[in-house]
Amino acid sequence: MSYLPLEPGGSLLIAWQLRGRHVLLVGGGEVAAGRLVLLKNADAHVTVLCPPEGLGKEMKYRLEIEQVVDEYIPEAYTHERQLERKGGGSYDMILTAIDDADASRAICEWSRARRIPVNVADVPPECDFYFGSIIRRGPLQVMVSTGGRGPRLARQVRQRLENAIPVSVGTAIERVGALRAALRHIAPHADQSAQRMSWMTDVCETWSMDQLAQLDDAAIQRLLRGWDDQTVPSYAEVIGTRWAWHWPRKQDWLSFALGAATMAAVGLALSRRAHA
Repeated sequence: MSYLPLEPGGSLLIAWQLRGRHVLLVGGGEVAAGRLVLLKNADAHVTVLCPPEGLGKEMKYRLEIEQVVDEYIPEAYTHERQLERKGGGSYDMILTAIDDADASRAICEWSRARRIPVNVADVPPECDFYFGSIIRRGPLQVMVSTGGRGPRLARQVRQRLENAIPVSVGTAIERVGALRAALRHIAPHADQSAQRMSWMTDVCETWSMDQLAQLDDAAIQRLLRGWDDQTVPSYAEVIGTRWAWHWPRKQDWLSFALGAATMAAVGLALSRRAHA
């Protein structure tokens, strides 16, 4: 049996859940604004510590126009300052993006002494984690990381990957999520877990990304008809015939013929009037 070889020296790439967590962001320049976007996309509660004169254009926009910052402290960091939340309690994460190396080092030491994960922009040894170059397509998130060694190269790799990712991938993931939820509703038991996983795998391997993106709620219900006998209805069976034109039923032929004759008569009359 062959196993993956070990490659020490990398980072553990994880999707850190920050929803509802409290994060302190020290700084207000371009890098800090980029960090703010990532934190708010992760639904974190963010406090920004920065004097007004240190705020860049984007940070001012986020603060004043969008008002996405949960708390703004218009002060500079000093070595005497305790980095606790207003009213007590610790932050769940601390980020610093300032030009003062001594202040950044002090913030790092303060955070680590309290076991708070910390990131100091552009100083890899003082980071408990790194920010990579992110591709975002709805629920899809892809991170390219160089372990802090080459962020510009990470950006170049990200741009190449973006061109290879289908435009429909975000919608497809949303619709597959809706299909999984609907499947859990009709097959909720724990002993059906493996069967659910196997059927969902078959769906994703049978249908293309663009086809999955077209699954609306009605189509999901038609697709689920294959669950009972563990088959996967084809795209044509579920969606491909939706707009197909059907010949009228036998009992509808008379009304169909009368309607066609009426339209022909109206068209002839209009034509004669136009040439009169």
